[in-house]
Amino acid sequence: MEEQRSMVKGVTADSRAMEEGYVFVAVPGYNSDGHAFISNAIEKGAVLVVGEKPLEGLPVPYIQVDNSRKFLGQAAAAFYGYPAEKKTVIGVTGTNGKTTTSHILKHICEQNGYTCSLFGTIDNIVNGETLPADQTTPDAPTIQKLLAESEDDLIIMEVSSHGLEQYRLEGISFDYAVFTNLTHDHLDYHRTMEEYFQAKSKLFTMLKKNGAAIINTDDPWGSKLASCFEDKPLKTIGQDQGCSLKMESLLPASSMVLLREENQHVVLPSPLEGEHNLYNTAQAYAVAKSLDIPTDAVLESLQQFEGIKGRFEVIRTDFDVTIVIDYAHTADSISHTLQAVRAQGASSICHVFGFRGNRDVSKREKMLLASLKHADRTVLTMDDLNGVSVSEMKEEVIMVQETFAGDRGTFVSDRTIAIENAVLEADSGTWVVITGKGHETYQQDFCYSVHSDREAVDYILEKRKIRV
Repeated sequence: MEEQRSMVKGVTADSRAMEEGYVFVAVPGYNSDGHAFISNAIEKGAVLVVGEKPLEGLPVPYIQVDNSRKFLGQAAAAFYGYPAEKKTVIGVTGTNGKTTTSHILKHICEQNGYTCSLFGTIDNIVNGETLPADQTTPDAPTIQKLLAESEDDLIIMEVSSHGLEQYRLEGISFDYAVFTNLTHDHLDYHRTMEEYFQAKSKLFTMLKKNGAAIINTDDPWGSKLASCFEDKPLKTIGQDQGCSLKMESLLPASSMVLLREENQHVVLPSPLEGEHNLYNTAQAYAVAKSLDIPTDAVLESLQQFEGIKGRFEVIRTDFDVTIVIDYAHTADSISHTLQAVRAQGASSICHVFGFRGNRDVSKREKMLLASLKHADRTVLTMDDLNGVSVSEMKEEVIMVQETFAGDRGTFVSDRTIAIENAVLEADSGTWVVITGKGHETYQQDFCYSVHSDREAVDYILEKRKIRV
């Protein structure tokens, strides 16, 4: 058995990453079926193949399983020696706020002597090295490899519902699990909010024996989740009298919240604007306190936080127009972002955003209505096409605009031109809010040769300087 184990040099479900001595797991995918690549994997040196279909006559051993994805997660965890068991692992899940909460927590911990690995939407950071992130939760072999390589004190992990449903986190147990909120998103995948909730809830079944949950119970789904806890430590955050961390007074205009914790009061500043970020900061605070970081040290650390790329990223101009770039891509997050801008004293708000192709179309109406409610001017434009043709996407966006906005919104198909028009046509005191992409790079070309919303804004502002 030990000899057979030493033959295995790795585990993968990607035939392109196949190397001599690897186990190849054939996973039925959403765009392609891994069983179609078994021959290719064997040619590249697979010593064992695992799949769901009955197969015979392969030149290497083949094992048929009921669920290839689950086996992949289990095999990867076993191959790397279950590294999560030897580490302090913190999982953060929810529709909105995962990235912000994780980055604030990482900053607090690092300011107080911890080293932290971070797996998330923007990037993966291990042993101080930043690696690109293709998805919020990496695939099982990648995440287990990174866990095994990490020499950091803490692992902070954004946990997506897709990652949980697809067993990417199989074999990982958590010391702390954080629930931010649950709002309408990904129903093209989960079908119903209840199914979406059940997927998110799986994280809280993966706690270690003495693991603890930290839950925002002001969110109705968070309240439902908290009611299921009986045998695990639980810290609740919200405005209800019975919360472990009671938010007694929220002051979003001042970016502060008054907390009551064990009969003591704490004025907690949020380094980012908006009521939603008061909750994100409070949850990061709750985890930090659970790690025995003193209150005063947490508060001092928050004063030094420099922000997050693409998360309420504020750009101030010399012509009294303020620009915000944010990742908000649900009706709820759009509402929170625009309300946060209004609370900062915006005399007028122009909101630029789009819809993604081949994604949850049922949320588009709510996103547009949220914009129309909180912005003075709404500009619809293009977001990622995801395989949809430009002409088809234009038709879809125009249909939504004409149906739900009428003459209250406009459509500019080129995203960079939409941003330029919004910025250059803005009156003094206006805030231009660009949402949906945040830190992400563009998937398609636009009029200006830039690769992100931030690059587009920088280019437009530089171009204006030259003209002036």
